[in-house]
Order: sequence, then structure tokens, then C-alpha cells
Amino acid sequence: MNINRTTRSSEEDQLANFLQRSTRKIALTSGVLYLLTFVSIPIGFLYSSILNDPNYITGSGPDTPVIIGGILEIIVALAGIGTAVALYPVVKRQNESVALGFLGARVLEASTIFADVVCLLAIVTLRRAGVGADALVTGKAMVALYGLFRLGQNLMPAVNDLLLGSLLYQSRLVPRVLPVLGFIGAPLLIANTIVFMFGITSGPIYVLTGIGVLPIALFEFSLGVWLVAKGFNPSAIASLATRTSNLVAEPLAA
Repeated sequence: MNINRTTRSSEEDQLANFLQRSTRKIALTSGVLYLLTFVSIPIGFLYSSILNDPNYITGSGPDTPVIIGGILEIIVALAGIGTAVALYPVVKRQNESVALGFLGARVLEASTIFADVVCLLAIVTLRRAGVGADALVTGKAMVALYGLFRLGQNLMPAVNDLLLGSLLYQSRLVPRVLPVLGFIGAPLLIANTIVFMFGITSGPIYVLTGIGVLPIALFEFSLGVWLVAKGFNPSAIASLATRTSNLVAEPLAA
């Protein structure tokens, strides 16, 4: 019995040491990817002409801003998936089902981003083809579809942060104040999406719920900075190592 306990304790120590080394790289990679998700901030400026000019598809001028915006959004989509993939080996030790849910939600969010880019690049393609006034209705339809797909990008960050926030809060991998920011912003952002779907795009209710984007953005940016600068909490990593060791030992004991 004592030999078994000693062996088990040694295995836990070895697992904890391995996790400490490997998770620092995971934290750094995840942090960099989280920071990369903010590179699309300029798209409001880059997309201003294509979204606000109803005759853009028949007009002239450079399409470069739209293309650059599309590239930035693709980077964000891939970086978003990357955050879930990079974090999965660590957070699955807290709850594998929720970790898989987070991964799936990130993929779904990325798909709405790709759809956004396709809508706007389709307008650029038609414009370059010189389709003329006959394509005005098509251009307006593409812009409308872009707006609808943006709903996914408004909703999915809230879902992502609820899933990841619960994992980080329970495991204490990072200071709990960070996921709490996500918990504050997520319900407001979900409410904002629902309000928008009912056609309310102005007024105090829309503004109040729209404020939810601020704590969401602060959570994700702060998480990226923290993971790059500090990494995961070592005591939390050790605790997850013990949890994993116990889960492995229980079937063997049975």
C-alpha cells in the first residue's frame, strides 16, 4: 500500500513538472493568438465605403481597403480557432465537455467571419467585372447578408467567454477577475443580439446592452496579455495534474 502511494505521488509530481513546462508554451501561444484577434479593429474604417455607399458596386476607386479588411478578418477567424485549439490540452483537464464546446463555438464564430468576408469580396468581384446598375440589388443584398452574419460575431463571443470563463474560473488558471469580466459582458451582449433581431437599433435599451462588448473585449485582451506575460497559475496546474492522476487511478483501483 505504501509503495503504491509513493509511486502515485511520484507520478503526480512528474505529471505536474511536465505540465509546468509544456503549459508555459501553451500559455504564450494562446496569449499571442488572443492578441491577434484584435487586428481587425480597423475594419470599421476599411469597410466604410462598401457598407455606406449604396452605389459602390457600380462606382470606381480602389478596392484595396476592403481586401485588407478581409485579410484581417481571416486572420482573426484563424486566430480564434487557434486559441481554442491551443488551450484545449490544459482546460480539458478541468472539464473536457465544456472545453470541446468552446472549441466548437470558436469554429462556428470563425465560419460567420468567413461568410462576412465572402459577402464583401463578392461585391468587389462583381464591381471589377463591370456588371453595372443591374447588380445594385445584388450588392445591397450582399451588404444585408453581411449585417446578418455579423449577428453571429456579436453572439458567439458571449458564448465563447461563458464557456472559457467557467473553465478558467473553476480551475483558477488565471486571476478570477478576468473571467468575471466575461460573465458580466456575456449576458448584455446576448441581450443586445436579441434586441437587434427585433429591429431595435437605437435607444437606451440598445445602447445599454451594447455596452456588454466592453467587458468582453477587456476580458479577452487582458487574458491575452496575462498569458503572454505571466502564463498559467502554477498551483492551478498542479491541481489539474492531481485531478488527472486521480481520474486515471480510479479505474485502475476498481
